[in-house]
Amino acid sequence: MAITFKDFAKEVLTNSDIPLTPQEIWDHGLNQSLDQQLKSSGSTPWNTLGAQLFVDTRDNEKSFFVKVGKRPARFYLKSKQDELPTNIIEKIEEKEQKTPVKKTTFHERELHPLLAYFANANPLFNRGRNIYTKTIFHEKSTKKGFNEWLHPDMVGFYLPIDDWNTNLLDFNKITDNNSLKLFSFELKIKLDKSNYRESFFQAVSNSTWAHEGYLVASNIANDDDLLSELERLSMSFGIGIIKLNLDDIDSSSVLFHARKRENLDWETMNKLSEKNPDFMKFLQDIKIDFESKRIHKNEYDKIIDPYKHIEDKIANKY
Repeated sequence: MAITFKDFAKEVLTNSDIPLTPQEIWDHGLNQSLDQQLKSSGSTPWNTLGAQLFVDTRDNEKSFFVKVGKRPARFYLKSKQDELPTNIIEKIEEKEQKTPVKKTTFHERELHPLLAYFANANPLFNRGRNIYTKTIFHEKSTKKGFNEWLHPDMVGFYLPIDDWNTNLLDFNKITDNNSLKLFSFELKIKLDKSNYRESFFQAVSNSTWAHEGYLVASNIANDDDLLSELERLSMSFGIGIIKLNLDDIDSSSVLFHARKRENLDWETMNKLSEKNPDFMKFLQDIKIDFESKRIHKNEYDKIIDPYKHIEDKIANKY
């Protein structure tokens, strides 16, 4: 018989001596194979679990659960609340601080093939469109003057060549050519309170030319205040946030969608073209694809098996 997310959480917390975050509840439930009984079709069930627990503890006086702490919020069974020490959160945080942090040893560029796969395959991001990406090698740029934050790590595009009638494509060419969509990506291995502002505004600076700009990370600290601040910045500046899940790449998600720009920043695109040959070739290749009505996939980042890539290049390094 199928169980609900609340049943899932109740079963896990019944066997727990301490409050747990939604992600920890989900991980414990996986170890107990409770996910096999869960009725869910979403790609990020742990987020759904957390959302339901937040709402239930806030709005339901008869909730089985109680929220403990804020950064991050943890949940526990209300029936066992009296058994908790008054300083339980301090003890948990002290234990976490003493736990050695495993040093990340893989390079940021190892995330590029995973983002290329995500952009092309994840329907919640691409909405069923084929989006192709290209890595921009910063070392090829002529970095003189105020160019430190000019270059995105990856760029992407969408052309409806496979989706539109040929005659419609020709007609679009003589109008405003609004069928083309350009994307800019700034990648980081992790985002936490020590680097989120610099990383975010680097993405802002690197993406002014594109229709959509994104900040992408494989590790985003599980901190309510951090996520709230990222949401505020995203709403203010229009930069989207993507989390790449290295444990299950198909469960990667767009935390906050980018705000679409109607017009391209031609001055910045011209400057990028002058400074970086990869970006210039990217634009040239798109032009060739549009005129030939065929995507030349070999000119862009290869779509590889992401799980094999993680196993070969990243596993045991984070």
